[in-house]
Amino acid sequence: MRFSTVLKPLFVACALTASIAQAAEVNIYTTREPGLLQPLLDQFTKDTGIKANTVFVKDGLAERVANEGDKSPADVLMVVDIGRLTELAEKDLAQPIQSKVLEEVIPAQYRGADGKWFALSLRDRILYAAKDLDLKSFTYEELADPKWKGKVCIRSGQHPYNTSLISAFIAHNGEAKTEEWLKGVKANLARKAAGGDREVARDILAGICDIGIANSYYVGRMRNAEEGSEQRQWGDAIKVIRPVFASAKDGGTHANVTGAVVAKHASNKENAVKLLEYLVSEKAQAMYAKINYEYPVRAGTELDPVVASFGEFKADALPMAEVPKYRKKASELVDKVGFDN
Repeated sequence: MRFSTVLKPLFVACALTASIAQAAEVNIYTTREPGLLQPLLDQFTKDTGIKANTVFVKDGLAERVANEGDKSPADVLMVVDIGRLTELAEKDLAQPIQSKVLEEVIPAQYRGADGKWFALSLRDRILYAAKDLDLKSFTYEELADPKWKGKVCIRSGQHPYNTSLISAFIAHNGEAKTEEWLKGVKANLARKAAGGDREVARDILAGICDIGIANSYYVGRMRNAEEGSEQRQWGDAIKVIRPVFASAKDGGTHANVTGAVVAKHASNKENAVKLLEYLVSEKAQAMYAKINYEYPVRAGTELDPVVASFGEFKADALPMAEVPKYRKKASELVDKVGFDN
């Protein structure tokens, strides 16, 4: 009896310590390249004392979490692309969050009305053009202009970055016009729609094409690469022009997002919310801008000098939640016109 009386406080203390240790962590499933995310998470741990554990899931994140069910250890799910972000909410893999911080910092256009998803940074889909090309403005519609026949480079039409753009085009122009536009862009391709965004700059330097569509942050990476390196040469060979939708009333450049949700069965919900709130803080948003060359969702954040040199970024006013509604049709049209063939 005396033995158990003596040990009982010890057992309680140990259990409490274990509980506290467990609470001081957050588990993240992410489709983002680990190297792009880790500096932010390291700073989060340093500033909060909360350990951030990551699992990199290149493909099938939604399916994995669904299969794990209520046994899933994931607290936060982080993805690239608005379609994949809203999919997590639509498949009931996210839970609604009420956070004054997130609501005040993130514009309504870049968060779910139900509080289930939040964008953390923006990536605009821009035009890379040969440096000596006499071109100062551009519309997405012009990609199908016959004057660019044999002069356009782009990655696969089925890549999420492009299906997102095509989805927005459908939202602005309708299916029939989008199909004709895709046919025109395909007719203008200098090579098969393939490779990555940086290969667009590479092929412009090589003289294979004059223009191409790609994300702006790759220019930040290329121009900040080591002097004389291959990628630095690619970045220096192009100039950046922000296309707009000619059919849109307000005009604006298409942007995709990186974002996150709090997992439906998060066991560390409080820490998960703390992480999301931290990622929209002034410090973290500055890191998004300077490490990843992305556009922060927090207004007034200083940009990387290379990105700032592109001039003012005016995003397409189309509500971000509208884009995924046309994703399936965009993919079907890419196949219908044989865009990637």
